[in-house]
Amino acid sequence: MELPTGNERYFRMSVEEFDTEKLMQNAARQRDRRKFNEMLIIDVDAHHYETESMNEIVEFIEDPVLRQLAQSAQQIAHRGSMFTLGRVGYQDIGGRVTRYPLRGMEETPSDGIHRDVHLSHRWMDAMGVDYACVFPTPMLGLAMHPQADVEVTLARAYNRWLVEKILPGSPRMKSMLYLPFNNPDAALKIVEDFGDGEGVIGFMVTSVRHRPVHHNDYMKIYSAIEELGLPIGFHSGFNWDDPMFRTCNRFLAVHALGFTWYNVVHCTNWVLNGMNERFPGLPVVWIESGISWVPFLMQRLDTQYRMRSSECPMLKKLPSDYMRDMYYTTQPMEMPDDIGLLEATFAAMNAETQLLWASDYPHWDMDIPSVIWDLPFIDQEAKRNILGRTAQKIFNIDVSARHPDYLGIAAE
Repeated sequence: MELPTGNERYFRMSVEEFDTEKLMQNAARQRDRRKFNEMLIIDVDAHHYETESMNEIVEFIEDPVLRQLAQSAQQIAHRGSMFTLGRVGYQDIGGRVTRYPLRGMEETPSDGIHRDVHLSHRWMDAMGVDYACVFPTPMLGLAMHPQADVEVTLARAYNRWLVEKILPGSPRMKSMLYLPFNNPDAALKIVEDFGDGEGVIGFMVTSVRHRPVHHNDYMKIYSAIEELGLPIGFHSGFNWDDPMFRTCNRFLAVHALGFTWYNVVHCTNWVLNGMNERFPGLPVVWIESGISWVPFLMQRLDTQYRMRSSECPMLKKLPSDYMRDMYYTTQPMEMPDDIGLLEATFAAMNAETQLLWASDYPHWDMDIPSVIWDLPFIDQEAKRNILGRTAQKIFNIDVSARHPDYLGIAAE
């Protein structure tokens, strides 16, 4: 496969094979040096590319008209083209992040186990990850599709494919299933139909959407998830087609701001509208926004609330206190030159009990476990909590197969 080099006239690069294990050699070295295989590590946000399995997913589309349209799109257009609305970007940096263009070349055994399972195990083993919560990738932009029924149909087909073909192939792979929030009734039906599915550890809302998370239409969904004892996660993203982000002329800007902005808005609405009080037993996870926004939002909301508390009659404590009750994934964790800023962020959010490590593999800004393990300002107990113990607790993951002597010690 020919890769772009930026100067094809003088230099060409051709790759005949791709191997995740070779790609992750440095991560494996860190795994061994830090003895990651001896501790529980749970990745709360990893990805696969569902578009690579679209021929399979299409067969799970229940609407015959949309199934025929999807089959036609697979034959005459870019694979997975139904997913791609609003996803303009440069994730692979013109092919320089080679796992993007090359991953389709990687060979896996023909042993009846799905290709996604084999590929996931390879990067998980390299990092020392015991369990991973796997999310889709192009589907994260599906909420902005102009046809709500397309989101519903594809979400249901993807969830069925995941629950029936992927998760049963590995007890190490888990998922928070996609909820098509543009149709609250359809989202509730997914909770009811798949809530007890093998490997299902919660439900996920894509944050790139313009519907308020506190709308009354969603209360029945939150209640149903709470009754199941499962968490809900809001997975952020970016959308260069958003009118405000059209003012940005660099992908770097859209990516840096978008992934944070959408969760800032939804978290604000969640807190100020008393959702934590309405659903006290519902764990809430804010995914893939980094963490520097958390103390920023705490300070902004507390300052305003102290002057206008009458606008939020359901709140019984400061907004920041509710934010400290929720959970946040690390990736992409900011690494400022002044590490004191990161330490202050950890302190503000009670990171020892509320922070969850995430790799975001295979994306270009992925993090490996050492980003937590190597921090100088928290002790080993806090590091172990962030890397796996807290996730085991809130997702109630049985880890006995990987760690028979695990005592269920987790952050309190």
